[in-house]
Amino acid sequence: MSHARLAIMHEALSVERLSEAIESDVRSAAEGCGGIASFVGVVRATHKGRTVRHLEYEAFEPLAVNVFRRIEQEIKEHWPLAAIGIHHRVGRLAVGEASVVVVAATAHRAEAFQACRYAIERVKQIAPVWKHEFFDGGDSWVEGATADPEDATARHEALTRACA
Repeated sequence: MSHARLAIMHEALSVERLSEAIESDVRSAAEGCGGIASFVGVVRATHKGRTVRHLEYEAFEPLAVNVFRRIEQEIKEHWPLAAIGIHHRVGRLAVGEASVVVVAATAHRAEAFQACRYAIERVKQIAPVWKHEFFDGGDSWVEGATADPEDATARHEALTRACA
């Protein structure tokens, strides 16, 4: 099953499927694809000392995909030939399941790592995705994106982390 490179997903995420799609986008572009970097965020078994039973993610899908497009454009400003994919899962997720997959492909490995790191930093900063954690004995909402997408300081912080 084919998916858009930038998407909110209701089914299990696949880093392999997204990597193949991204790699094919850059295979014959300019210098081609010399590096593919990926990040897979998974549901942890514990958070702040509490045992996690499961998570539930919610997103306003049209806005989230628009934010992913914005992140893609920001990446193009720094790594013009990069191809990026972002899939974020919504719904109920068990411990160990992937909640977010980011894949970046570039001609050289260093840029692939940087673009991938930048993408996940910006997702955490500005994507309208909310996490509800369910623990043994309770639940809580985790503060999600808090940065203004126009905030140059937040963009600079993401870039600094990506290129450290």
